[in-house]
Amino acid sequence: MVVKSATKKRLMELGVSEEFAHKLATDRNMTDIKAMSSDEVASTLGVSKDSEQFTNTMSVIAEQGSRRRSKIKSKKITIRAKAIDDFDRPEITMRFNALNHQLVPHQELVGEANISVEEQFEIESEALAPWEMVQIDEETGNPRLAKEWLPKILISDPVVQVIKETAEARDNAQLAADPDHKPLAAGWIADRVLKVTRKSPSAGKTVAYRLIVEGN
Repeated sequence: MVVKSATKKRLMELGVSEEFAHKLATDRNMTDIKAMSSDEVASTLGVSKDSEQFTNTMSVIAEQGSRRRSKIKSKKITIRAKAIDDFDRPEITMRFNALNHQLVPHQELVGEANISVEEQFEIESEALAPWEMVQIDEETGNPRLAKEWLPKILISDPVVQVIKETAEARDNAQLAADPDHKPLAAGWIADRVLKVTRKSPSAGKTVAYRLIVEGN
């Protein structure tokens, strides 16, 4: 017997004999089969309701119905239940801000987020002036900042992500208020310099700089 429909194949995969799968799936899909009464199933299969074959087939059909209900129920949430979750557990709707941890040093971008390349070069050059990192580019002959000398921090770092999302939220608000506002470009935070300020009761305050990169 050739099994042609997906319903027949599914029934056979679940343990229904090829003969019974063929009889049940003729002009029916799985939804239709699950809606059949026990008498209709017995009549379609041509067996007694007391037979083991009938009992096994009904078990398979009933199991498919219970799995479907369980799947639907697991995803269902009432408005009231969601409101309770939002009230009791507000953290489930927001990302953890790593900068709020007392052991994490203060970190900020050098310069505002939405600035031109020229402004970025000027601001970063001034901040990194003590290390004399401005060099002449051999290809263009223009001054460049050797930021590759700085320690690296990945763009995926939680601190960088918080700074990125905060800046983008502020920039989006400006765009909503002013249609002429030029939004941040994609990947804008890569190659930016991060200022890290550490405070210690014994060592006082120290300042370091790190370069935000997309990968190692």
